[in-house]
Amino acid sequence: MRILGIESSCDETAASVVEGDRALSDVVASQIPIHRPYGGVVPELASRNHLVKIVPVVEEALTRAGVGLGELDGIAATAGPGLVGSLVVGLQFAKTIAAARGLPFVGVNHLTGHLLAARLEDGGVPRPEFPYMALLASGGHTGIYHVEDASRVTCLGETRDDAAGEAFDKVSKLLGLGYPGGPIIDRLAATEGPAEEFPSALRRRTSFEFSFSGIKTAVAQHVARLGRKPDEGEIAAIARGFQRAVVEILVRKVVLAARQKQVPRVVLSGGVAANIGLRRHAIEVCGENDLELFAPPTNRCTDNGAMIAYAGLLALSRGERSPLDLAPRAAWPL
Repeated sequence: MRILGIESSCDETAASVVEGDRALSDVVASQIPIHRPYGGVVPELASRNHLVKIVPVVEEALTRAGVGLGELDGIAATAGPGLVGSLVVGLQFAKTIAAARGLPFVGVNHLTGHLLAARLEDGGVPRPEFPYMALLASGGHTGIYHVEDASRVTCLGETRDDAAGEAFDKVSKLLGLGYPGGPIIDRLAATEGPAEEFPSALRRRTSFEFSFSGIKTAVAQHVARLGRKPDEGEIAAIARGFQRAVVEILVRKVVLAARQKQVPRVVLSGGVAANIGLRRHAIEVCGENDLELFAPPTNRCTDNGAMIAYAGLLALSRGERSPLDLAPRAAWPL
């Protein structure tokens, strides 16, 4: 089965053709330069740029795959959760192709795409078997999910406030480091030197919930106590301490979930899963707990069309179909 997948939930316009468990193409148009001056995604600018990019991105995905519309077996598109103005562009485009070509169509949950991305074949990178415990951490979502198979996913706990990636962006903005904040803080955290101490909310609780607004406030208060703009050394120390606190709580919770549910595999997913510090700490802690760790390549962690095409392929294979009047959903919990 050969599926075209379209992703436009936030600020990436992406399309991919997937056949089986292999991506024949994967094209992503990023909007980072557009949103960087504002320190975060501006919804109206995002939706307008999707309108500009959707046609050339889909055309490029088909060209790289060497596939025409007449050779597709179905269409998948992200239907939520996300920014409604962004979602409607990719979703409507996908539905139009499906209607014009008489192809089966399915709307995909963006979170499902992330949770299944590690199972795409990618140059011999090890892929997890079911079941597994997944940490999904991104700019808009942070939670722990028990993935029993492609159609049975249970959310064990989510963030009560900020997502992990959102906290990275806000702290980066506070320190004057730029956008997106995750990669910048990750680079600073990898340097040698002292680290400030910051608290981790809900650390001692056995629930699988997260909270990151408190650590963001702690960083702001630390900077305010300095009474001046922190110098380079102080900024690096803050970045080390902030990242360590976030990474430790993320890994602690997903490992706790895997042990409690007796699941032998842990998967990292979402944009924050590209964080080198997170990956290194997860390798260490999973090894100490006899858990297999799987993390997709970094281009499969951030938003991409391949994860949507693959999730759509599995759904269509199960006989699932979505109506052509399917509406985008800002919120769509699993």
